[in-house]
Amino acid sequence: MKRSLQAVLLVLSGTGLLHISLFTDLYLRYVKEWMRPMLIASGVLLLLLGVADAWSRRGPGPRRDGGERGAHEDHDGHRHDHSGVPRAAWLLLLPALSMLLYAPPALGSYTASRQTSKPVVRQDDFEPLPATSPLPLTLGDFTSRVRQDREQAVEGRSVQMTGFVTPGERGEGWDLTRLLINCCSADAQAVKVRIHGSEAPPADTWVTVVGTWHAGGTLGTSSAAVALDARTVSRVDRPTNWYMDALPSPLPR
Repeated sequence: MKRSLQAVLLVLSGTGLLHISLFTDLYLRYVKEWMRPMLIASGVLLLLLGVADAWSRRGPGPRRDGGERGAHEDHDGHRHDHSGVPRAAWLLLLPALSMLLYAPPALGSYTASRQTSKPVVRQDDFEPLPATSPLPLTLGDFTSRVRQDREQAVEGRSVQMTGFVTPGERGEGWDLTRLLINCCSADAQAVKVRIHGSEAPPADTWVTVVGTWHAGGTLGTSSAAVALDARTVSRVDRPTNWYMDALPSPLPR
């Protein structure tokens, strides 16, 4: 591989990073929002390195002794060319082009179906719930209330949550799901609420579900089922930043 191609790969990689982080929100498929400045800085750095590398190779042609720049002869008179870069550098070409031409999709039901739900963080005190009906909750809040709230405040309450559809094992029911990340999609963890009483929409469809707690186990303890008896299931647009356990999306009018 010619050294000049190294500069091309650096420029392509830098341009790809800038494309997904500076001019679009595609970077949110892979990392959290706070990492955007670092992606932009990395893209600029790669682009400058590529340009500088290409510029540095503008110089005199072959040496007067007939040799080529970047080559030297050993004690046997054999010429060795060190102007190349490792073949592994070609591996940079695919991600660079994918960022420019086809950005890989965000994680979804395929990943979530292979994970258990994220453990509930211990919580002893819960604030009183507002009288709003249906009550908007995140999936994590609902899970905590169901398994830790000794006051059983969600019993009989109509609640509203938003997530994407993850089919259940062996076609048995489905889960309303969110994937949460700390910094990037590699550390994603799933939060799931099992939905009863409604046919499963297609996998990865984003929906808002309104319903009541599905009785199972003892509410307010770890035996309680993290599940909902659905009254309505409405399709909604996928949120821009989907790696968050956010409050429900507005229902379509």
